[in-house]
Amino acid sequence: MRHGGQILIDQLKIQGVDRVFCLPGESYLAALDGLFESGIETIIGRQEGGVAIMAEAHGKLTGKPGVAFVTRGPGATNASAGVHIALQDSTPMILFVGQVASDQRDREAFQEVDYRQMFAPLAKWVAEIDRVDRIPEYISRAFHMAVSGRPGPVVLALPEDMLAQQCDVLDAKPAQPAWQDVSEASVQKVLTQLQGAENPILIAGGGAWSAKAAKDLARFAAALHLPVATSFRCQDYIDNRHPNYAGDLGIAPNPALLSRVQSADCLLVLGARMGEMTTGGYGLLDIPNPSQTMIHIHSDANEIGRVYRPHLGLACTASQFLAQALKTLPAVPVAPQASPEHKAYQAWQAPSATPGAVQLEQVILHLSATLSDDAILTNGAGNYAGWLHRYFC
Repeated sequence: MRHGGQILIDQLKIQGVDRVFCLPGESYLAALDGLFESGIETIIGRQEGGVAIMAEAHGKLTGKPGVAFVTRGPGATNASAGVHIALQDSTPMILFVGQVASDQRDREAFQEVDYRQMFAPLAKWVAEIDRVDRIPEYISRAFHMAVSGRPGPVVLALPEDMLAQQCDVLDAKPAQPAWQDVSEASVQKVLTQLQGAENPILIAGGGAWSAKAAKDLARFAAALHLPVATSFRCQDYIDNRHPNYAGDLGIAPNPALLSRVQSADCLLVLGARMGEMTTGGYGLLDIPNPSQTMIHIHSDANEIGRVYRPHLGLACTASQFLAQALKTLPAVPVAPQASPEHKAYQAWQAPSATPGAVQLEQVILHLSATLSDDAILTNGAGNYAGWLHRYFC
């Protein structure tokens, strides 16, 4: 017999969770009891918004769901920003929210919120665990949902009386996300389109990226002499010193890069959603039929054709496509020449003097030259972020 809080934490350990972020609240005291002797590192935040964003960052960096606990009502509303970031950045994340006791539901009890309605547009799945014996089932599904297809956030509400109940229940096994694969024939169709194009370009982005995928992308681009642009806040998906790197399509992009995309005859979108930021407010390409031959590869079939109708769409991860493609491509030249697009990117990094005592272009260039390759920089989404996007390599 275990209480619900212990069952819940036991499931997290089974799923490989070694760190959680939280701001303690009395609505999930039983879960805190479970954490106490679990061996799971517990990071306490000052405000739920920070807690959720830390969990999102953890998921973004590791590829495993970042886990956060917050209390009911204002704890959940404060945490909603982190959930929305996880949704738009395709980051695996699970948010646990304390909830009023089940016998008080639908009475507008103190700090009661209907989390299904509140988080419905912000998460992949929102549910409330109303039976202690179903905790393993819900946790298993949450981890499957967070990492399968297009990664994203899941929100689970925890009624405090449910967490305190005793139960004898079997644990779930570790989640095994649905494996997506891509056939050799499908990859060959993409390669045929690219090799037949006179002016192709690749746009990389989306979630579920990795260091191996970045290296594979570099080899893929070099083998096909493809310039590579990155979508909003995905500049580290390929080494910016790579001779095929063309720059980022985010805030304040290089006008030469915008022209290059518009003049392309074939556009390979690899993992990116082609959202507002990457497309300059949806003005970069014609809607719904781009003038370019567009190939869209994304882990979620629902994203393919959402705004732009592709000539060819593949529902698989970017890493799976690249691994399959590299099996058939020739060896990469030892010292490939810098592409015209990379030279244009380097020219765009030359500082333009700005008025005032603080030369922000010099500040960012100094950071770019001084920080180590594994430094992590965070930035928001205002126009001021253009400094970082332009001058940091």
